[in-house]
Amino acid sequence: MSFSTSTELRVKELLREKGWTTKVLAEKTGMSESYLTHIKNGTRRWNEDSLRKLANAFELSPLELFAQRRKRTDNIDNNVSLPETSDVSLKIQVVPVVGDVPSNPSPYNNQLMQITTGFKEVFVPVLNTSDNAMFALSIDNNNLFPTFTKGDFLIISPEVWTRSGDIGAVEFGNDIPVKAIMRVTYTDDFIVLESVNHKEAPVALVRGKDHFRIIGRVVQRIQRLA
Repeated sequence: MSFSTSTELRVKELLREKGWTTKVLAEKTGMSESYLTHIKNGTRRWNEDSLRKLANAFELSPLELFAQRRKRTDNIDNNVSLPETSDVSLKIQVVPVVGDVPSNPSPYNNQLMQITTGFKEVFVPVLNTSDNAMFALSIDNNNLFPTFTKGDFLIISPEVWTRSGDIGAVEFGNDIPVKAIMRVTYTDDFIVLESVNHKEAPVALVRGKDHFRIIGRVVQRIQRLA
């Protein structure tokens, strides 16, 4: 059984770049050659401890170990390397990619949205989060340019509070509710929604009268390399 490319590690490629054998990597990490061979071939799942040791051996940040890092980048500092002995708690969450914003994000609803929008079994890794309703919205056009561009993934967390000035996935409209990615500003009497590229007129919603709710806050952008 092999794992999806979104969680596959670039061990084979990195060994080739370094000119190392699996035996050399075993010596550097303290892990067995057999286990590393499975990791290299994608036939066994890595864990947090092995990920940390591999990142340290290759002198990379943990996210740079993922195969997907060849095609995409994010806001994580690429110069971070974890020492062999560290008290840092590393948590990698695999977040589902969806083609549209789910109305009520949850592990089940996000999976349904994955399937119905053509992203079945497509995931992206996100570092240090505990929000199991988090999802990655795939941007398939340039309507949000230049803030976001076609090919970007927007990591959206329903758990994180959306403050005034933040960009979030929102739902608004009394007759036919609309879901959109907007910048949210709160005033005493109104909720003002602005397009992220400022190409459309702001929408002012009356507090307590007009339908409005936050679905989740955009907490990270994963963009395609130029």
